[in-house]
Amino acid sequence: MADYKIETMTASDVRTAVNWAGREGWNPGLHDAETFFVADNSGFFKGTLAGEIIATGSAVIYDDSYAFCGLYIVAPEHRGKGYGLALTKTRLAYCGDRNVGIDGVLENVRIYERIGYKPCYENCRFEGEAKAEAHDAGAVHAITAADFDAIRAYDRLCFPAHRDAFLKAWLGQGDARAVCFKEDGVVTGYAVRRKCLEGHKVGPLFADDAHVAETLFGALQADIEGEKIILDTPENNPEAIRLATLHGMKKVFATARMYQKGLPDIRTGQIFGITTFELG
Repeated sequence: MADYKIETMTASDVRTAVNWAGREGWNPGLHDAETFFVADNSGFFKGTLAGEIIATGSAVIYDDSYAFCGLYIVAPEHRGKGYGLALTKTRLAYCGDRNVGIDGVLENVRIYERIGYKPCYENCRFEGEAKAEAHDAGAVHAITAADFDAIRAYDRLCFPAHRDAFLKAWLGQGDARAVCFKEDGVVTGYAVRRKCLEGHKVGPLFADDAHVAETLFGALQADIEGEKIILDTPENNPEAIRLATLHGMKKVFATARMYQKGLPDIRTGQIFGITTFELG
């Protein structure tokens, strides 16, 4: 591995990694490269041989105590040679003593355990066809700049750290809709839908209860009726799984949500859809 180098990615490199994700069948969002890079522009790494990228991975630091690793891909012809493990060790060194999360491929859970990750639950991907159904439209509002502080505060209940730069980019990305549910002027849930290579993904979907989640999810389907819609649901919230199945969605695969230091103190019962497998 003498010619193997691990370096920090540029914005252009991250676009390459997201393109690789598309080839792997991960169905990334059309603007994932730009929005991901905003989260931590020093947290994306590439492994190169003779100047050619052969491995990618992210290690996004959110604050002094939390980070998340993802976007881990090794070119097929270079798998099983130790390049990916070397990249992962670099990413973990970058994260330092923080609690680090991943969404790991189920068949590789034992490998992740050997480098310190502990499985906590599964995140299940559900796919279906968007339907224009009746919902409590009066309580659903498009998110504006004036809502940011309230959305930021709500997001922190369901995510282990504030993520201001990423959240602003995520809410404002192109080819997307961002909506919140308000009761007496108070935000009790929010959701984002983004266009992907195939169909649309909803994430995050955070809500006080199943009614709010159902309303937000319904609101994000009305204008894309008949198109593919995708929701990544945590199995440790049974109401999230129920929401997907009630909409006739089918489970297509799952990942293992794992952490280096155990499950963070967040409101798991309010998480009906995670943001992404790549950034948590």
